[in-house]
Amino acid sequence: MTTTRPSRSLDDPGLYQEYLDLVGDGDEYGATEIACELLDDGVPAARIMVDLIGGTQARVGELWAADEWSVAREHAATAVNERVLAAVAVRVHTPVRRGRITLACVDGEWHGLPARILAELLRQDGWRVDFLGASVPGPHLITHLHQTGPDAVALSCMIPTRLPRAHAAITACRAAGVPVIAGGRGFGPGGRYAERLGADAWAGSAEEAVTRLATDWPPPLLPEFPTEFLGDEEYTHLVRSRPQLIETAMHRLAAAYPPVHHYDQQQLESTVEDFGHIADFLAASLYISEPQVFRDFTTWTAGVLTARDVPVAALRAGLRLVRDQLIDFPTATATLDLALADLPAS
Repeated sequence: MTTTRPSRSLDDPGLYQEYLDLVGDGDEYGATEIACELLDDGVPAARIMVDLIGGTQARVGELWAADEWSVAREHAATAVNERVLAAVAVRVHTPVRRGRITLACVDGEWHGLPARILAELLRQDGWRVDFLGASVPGPHLITHLHQTGPDAVALSCMIPTRLPRAHAAITACRAAGVPVIAGGRGFGPGGRYAERLGADAWAGSAEEAVTRLATDWPPPLLPEFPTEFLGDEEYTHLVRSRPQLIETAMHRLAAAYPPVHHYDQQQLESTVEDFGHIADFLAASLYISEPQVFRDFTTWTAGVLTARDVPVAALRAGLRLVRDQLIDFPTATATLDLALADLPAS
C-alpha cells in the first residue's frame, strides 16, 4: 500500500520554520528533500532559491546577531543552504540565449551565498555565467575578463569595509571595457555608493539584477564620476597607521582597565579584532566621505553587544580610545563624535 505525501507550498508558513530547523540542525538531506519536493509540486526554482533559501539565510544572520545561534551553527547552516541551492540548480537547465557575464564578490568579501543565488537566477534567464566565488582579488578578476571577454560584470559587496576594493575593481573593469552592475548592502541604501564608485548600474536584489540585465543592458556610458575626494589624507593615514592604532588602543585599554591583563588569548584576540573593525569601518566612511557608514556600524554593533549582555559602555570606551589618537584629523573625530552621540547613555 502506498501513501501520497501532502503537496508542498511556499504559502505554508510552517514550511519555513521546518526548513530553518533542518538547516540549523545541519540536516542537509532533510533540507534538500523539502526543496526537491517543492520542485516536484511545481514551485518555480527561482522562488525556492530566493524565498526559501535566501529568506532562511537572512533569518540565520538575524539569529546570530541576536546571540541565539553561535558562529559555528551559522556557518554550518550556510553550508547546508549552499548545498540545497546546488541541488535545486542541477534540476534546472536553460539553454544559453543571452550573453556571458562574470559574477564575483569583491576582494575581502566572504558572503558568497547571495551572489551564488544571483548566478543561478541568471543561468535560468539564459546567461552564460562565470561565477568566480567569494573574495576575488582584483588582478585575478581582470585577468579573467581579458581571457573570456564577458558582456558584463556583476560585483557583490555586502560589507562597506570592502568599498575601497570595490572601487578598484569597478575602475579596472571599466578600463577593460566591461560595464559593471553592482549589488549588495555594502553599496548603501538604494546603492548610492555604487554610482559614486563608478558602477554603471546597481540592483537592490537578485531578481532586480536579472530584470535590469535582460531589459536595459548595456547601459549608456556614464560620465566619469569625480573621485578626487576618495582616499584623502585622513583615509590614507588611518589605513597606514592601523596596526599602531590598534596596538596603542590595547595598551591604553589595559592601563585603564587592569582586568584586561587577565584576558585569555581568545579574549585578547577578540578585542584586537573589535578595534580592527572600528578602524576598518571608519576608513570606509572616510574613503567615500559618508559618516553614516560608520554610524550604521556602531549602532548595529551596540545591538549585537546588548544581545550578548555586554554593556554598550565597552563600545563607547573603544571609540574614545581610537578618537584620542586621531585628534589631528577633523573628519575622523567628527565622525566618531556622531557615532558616540548615537549610542545610548547606559
